[in-house]
Amino acid sequence: MSLFRLKYFTPGIHFLIWIVLLGIPTLIFGNRTFLGLQRNFFFITNICHIGLFYLNALFLYPRLLTKKRWPLYILTLAAIVAFSYYAKLYLLKLNPAFHLTTENNQVIFFAIIPFIIASIIFRLVSNRIRFEKLEKESKAEQLASELKFLRLQVSPHFLFNMMTNMVSLGRQKSDLLEPSLIRLSELLRYMLYDSAEETIPISKETEQLENYVSLQQLRFGEDVKVELEIQNNCPDSLIEPMLLVPFIENAFKHGVGMIKDPYIKIQLLVKDQVLNFKVTNSYNAANLSKDKNSGIGLMNVKNRLELLYSQKYKLDIADANQIFSVHLNLVLS
Repeated sequence: MSLFRLKYFTPGIHFLIWIVLLGIPTLIFGNRTFLGLQRNFFFITNICHIGLFYLNALFLYPRLLTKKRWPLYILTLAAIVAFSYYAKLYLLKLNPAFHLTTENNQVIFFAIIPFIIASIIFRLVSNRIRFEKLEKESKAEQLASELKFLRLQVSPHFLFNMMTNMVSLGRQKSDLLEPSLIRLSELLRYMLYDSAEETIPISKETEQLENYVSLQQLRFGEDVKVELEIQNNCPDSLIEPMLLVPFIENAFKHGVGMIKDPYIKIQLLVKDQVLNFKVTNSYNAANLSKDKNSGIGLMNVKNRLELLYSQKYKLDIADANQIFSVHLNLVLS
């Protein structure tokens, strides 16, 4: 619905309801009277009732119906009903032909009651809608804040590991330092610009996975057997940026070192808007890193998955016989 339609939708509904209400006496009674009451009586009094509807809904209810002032609210409504009743009687008695009966007396007195009840219901519904809207906005702001915090955690942690790699290559005076820095610059560009978006095409995420793996292969060479298999049949599907890299980062952190025949296997398949991602690596339990930052990446990505993809993902983590594997199934947008 456009902003113009949204702006005038509610007032338009009110207008139509009141037009129908004001037209009912004409449609039913025509030029006839009802219990000695003229058609004009219903038309004029209903206009007054409509005014009282908005007086109660927009002013009296929100200002007087509180813990301390509700007695004043009840008294005010009673006074309005009484004033309305006697004002109608006064105007009707200006016509010498008018005769007050039990039946038309009830109509004169109770006609305002449905409008007051309707205004209270309208106020209650409006308050509920407003509360739900504010609650939704608050949750959205909280979600955005949490995600921003989690993303800020990813970047320093990721950069710390990459800088450590560069220092290692520099100390070795390796010829691989220059291509590694080029790869790193591409990853930094991705982190600074693309990862600032709420979502990115899955093709960009897979491209950076390849960059990251290539960067690590430049560092470790043939010391670690790395298999990377990517099959992306939905390149335009959207995903939270920097969501998959931490899994691979974790594999390289714990899957290299004093390990016999270390290997890391990465499989990614995107088909029918569903991502299947699996990372498997060997590790040496005796040399498993115990630093306080270990696991930041995985904990971070778990939190982000729960915030963004609740009920739309399945994450299985297995650790057996010094083989660690992560399997993520995720429904993409």
